[in-house]
Amino acid sequence: MKAATLKAFGSPLAVETVPDPVPGAGEVVVDIVAAGVLSYTNEVFSGARKYLLELPVIPGVGGIGRVSALGPDATKLAIGDWVFCDPTVRSRDGGLAPDITLQGWSARGPGGLKLQQHFRNGSFAEKMMLPTENAKPIGAIAESEAAQWCALGTLLVPYGGFLAANLQAGETVLVSGATGKFGSCAVAIALAMGAAHVIAPGRNEAALADLVSRFGKRVRTVKLTGNEDDDRERMREASPAPIDCVIDIMPPQVATSVVRAALMTVRPYGRVVLMGGVGMLGGAGLDLPYPWIMRNCITIHGVWMCPPDATVKLVQLIRAGLLRLDQFATTSFGLDEVNEAVTHAAEHAEPFRMTVIRP
Repeated sequence: MKAATLKAFGSPLAVETVPDPVPGAGEVVVDIVAAGVLSYTNEVFSGARKYLLELPVIPGVGGIGRVSALGPDATKLAIGDWVFCDPTVRSRDGGLAPDITLQGWSARGPGGLKLQQHFRNGSFAEKMMLPTENAKPIGAIAESEAAQWCALGTLLVPYGGFLAANLQAGETVLVSGATGKFGSCAVAIALAMGAAHVIAPGRNEAALADLVSRFGKRVRTVKLTGNEDDDRERMREASPAPIDCVIDIMPPQVATSVVRAALMTVRPYGRVVLMGGVGMLGGAGLDLPYPWIMRNCITIHGVWMCPPDATVKLVQLIRAGLLRLDQFATTSFGLDEVNEAVTHAAEHAEPFRMTVIRP
């Protein structure tokens, strides 16, 4: 098969012919039809993000394709099934604390690295082998729809956060980072799950206006000034009800004061979800006041990715028409153009736009 390989950080991907993967017990091979390219892919490949990723590797975090080969213990999947390749691979012997690797992307700790050494190669290839349980059925689709279904890879991140926070219909949500790729998806997810209102702060006025244009008056936008106390008050004033849940999904370069301003808008007994990258590259800690957390009975959830059953539930929201994939504009590249696709993704990081590789 043909695949794109990262052989050294800071070097272009090499498109070459490699052996086809052969599944064993507990494994499945998927013919990749479309694979999304994250906007910060160039930062991973350059080494700037310092992800734990052994080279050489076929990168690519998740994708959409059809099952082409099964291990002997698969009982539900069939050849030809359309699936989402869930990149969150968990060790099967981890009990309450499994090791995790994002296949073709990064590992967490020594156990995750050991897991990566087997399930290492990602979706920038014609075929991908993954654990059987990570091939998530999405139902029949037209091949022309595969690129838009790559939005699952972004939507699942905030969806996992809201599942952890047990978001309920009728609640009010604040999305810290609402004008980014993941944050804008968090707005869409919260509304699809029945949120009465979503407070969307940000500095990009055009992106804020676009959220209201897409989703209507249930979205209340707030233009941030950069003053922590003033911004916190402006966010509270914009909300027509006490804020039940705040999700932060800011990128690494954002100041902790911006994050703290948003988190501390939550009501007493409210929930906070931390899913962003703040502090990942060093710098000051978040520094939330202990008395505020304790006296207001605030629940803080640290969430990385989503639980194993999240894809099934998210597909149900899409199939029910509560979450629309046709709002995502896609630009597709062939596998031979993978390096151009990485550059394009970095230069077009706007919400609801996707760069996709079509092997």
